[in-house]
Amino acid sequence: MTNTETTGAEAPEAPEVLAPATLGPIQLRNRIIKAATYEGLSHKSLVTRDLVDFHVAYARGGVGMTTVAYCAVAREGRTDRHQIHWTDEAMPGLRKLTDAVHAEGAAVSAQIGHGGPVASPKGNGLPALAPTKHFHATTLSWAKETTLDDIARITEAHAEAARRAIQAGFDAVEVHLGHNYLASSFLSPRINKRTDTYGGNLENRARFAREIMRAVRDAVGDRIAIIAKMNMDDGVPGGFWLDEAIPVAQWLEQDGTVDALEMTAGSSLLNPMYLFKGDAPLKEFADVMPQPIKLGVKLVGKQKLRSYPYTDAYLLEDAR
Repeated sequence: MTNTETTGAEAPEAPEVLAPATLGPIQLRNRIIKAATYEGLSHKSLVTRDLVDFHVAYARGGVGMTTVAYCAVAREGRTDRHQIHWTDEAMPGLRKLTDAVHAEGAAVSAQIGHGGPVASPKGNGLPALAPTKHFHATTLSWAKETTLDDIARITEAHAEAARRAIQAGFDAVEVHLGHNYLASSFLSPRINKRTDTYGGNLENRARFAREIMRAVRDAVGDRIAIIAKMNMDDGVPGGFWLDEAIPVAQWLEQDGTVDALEMTAGSSLLNPMYLFKGDAPLKEFADVMPQPIKLGVKLVGKQKLRSYPYTDAYLLEDAR
């Protein structure tokens, strides 16, 4: 089918979803990509048989590529203590996973990133990081300010994760620049109150994300595809919005550091239901939370976890 512009002229025909596609240096058998959603199937930061089977099922079902979430670039960047991060011990399991997906004819991508203020300080045994000191109501703890040494270390950690992804057999990496994880929190004027070259105007707030993407591109060249998962808006007053997302996306394109953008929205830190839409599952959240957070969810959950109407393809217009 074709769409008709307001002028009456016919727009180019949309690509066939099931037709093969090129993504950077790789070929996909179709244009369907299983997005990264945290599976909760790794254990002690290692791949499990359940995690392999999870992604093999998508490959067997016919996707062009499946995405393994969430492979942290540093121990303190995990949002759950069992999440994978790029240790020597994790590599054999990751290779088994990619081999199993490839055997079904699909490609496989690794999502890499740093949880920043969304990370779990208790689970990691390390403080969370934020652009400037920030209180996280869910963990009832303070994230400490990211130093310039932290920025350099974490930038290089993204590059090393991308190199290891190649060693483990991945076809692509997806760099997490969304949901107010660390790079995204730097983009947010609400969270980022820095006064140095990483804070203030948009160019400064985007500096960390661009440096991460440059480090990843320099590390892997065109050996694998590079995707960036980027917020279009945070869904909170004073946060990162579409008018700033557009120039950041243009800068990434001009930098030559991405082969594709995966557009997303919402803040896991400040407004998680803005991404998911629908009714907030307050009872289910409370059931798995420890005290006193469980009590807090029951008392003020409706104010903190708002509900948003669900409609199909609800991010499509902003993505356009």
